[in-house]
Amino acid sequence: MIKELARFALLASLLSILSPANLLLNDYLLTPKAEVVLDKISNELRQKSGISAFVIATTKKLEEGANLYEYVKQYEGNASKPFVILVFAPNAIITQKAKQTGRIGLIPSSQELKSYYKPDQVLRYFSEFIGSNDSNSLQSKYDLSVLQAYSELADQLADSKGIVLTTTLKDESGWILKFFLWVVRIGAVLLFWIYFGRPLYRRIRYGKQ
Repeated sequence: MIKELARFALLASLLSILSPANLLLNDYLLTPKAEVVLDKISNELRQKSGISAFVIATTKKLEEGANLYEYVKQYEGNASKPFVILVFAPNAIITQKAKQTGRIGLIPSSQELKSYYKPDQVLRYFSEFIGSNDSNSLQSKYDLSVLQAYSELADQLADSKGIVLTTTLKDESGWILKFFLWVVRIGAVLLFWIYFGRPLYRRIRYGKQ
């Protein structure tokens, strides 16, 4: 009996050591590879800025209108302040506002921290990845959405302190989109010049022909 208790205590201690400190809960929604990336970002953010960012990835079916602040309270004892907690509950009761991604949210430990990040920019990745019609598995979409959202959150928190992080995932799609928009705009200007601007210029300068 004593040996069994000792083994259990040893196993529990090993699990606590191996479990990433930034993951307050992971109901098998994120893969070990994603956990490693989150842990690296979390450690750098905490060391450089003094702010902690945590993740709760739960399969719990939170009812529509459930208060995320109340739900998170049960995990706050394991979170060092100041902190921001990213909540991902894909199996929650889906609403129109959630855009088919379940419940997602950001819970800060103080009102001051709310000014350090922009929720819309952080949480948009869930609808972009999970709501996309591509060949990626749902598991991959979970990993990508949480990792990119967490990276964006960490970058914004670090930026509020004038710090640059090296372990975060940079959103290259944002630059691609900006480049594409500029190409479209330049093309529109060229088309306007060819079909309208140049003929009008020639008429003004040389008169009607």
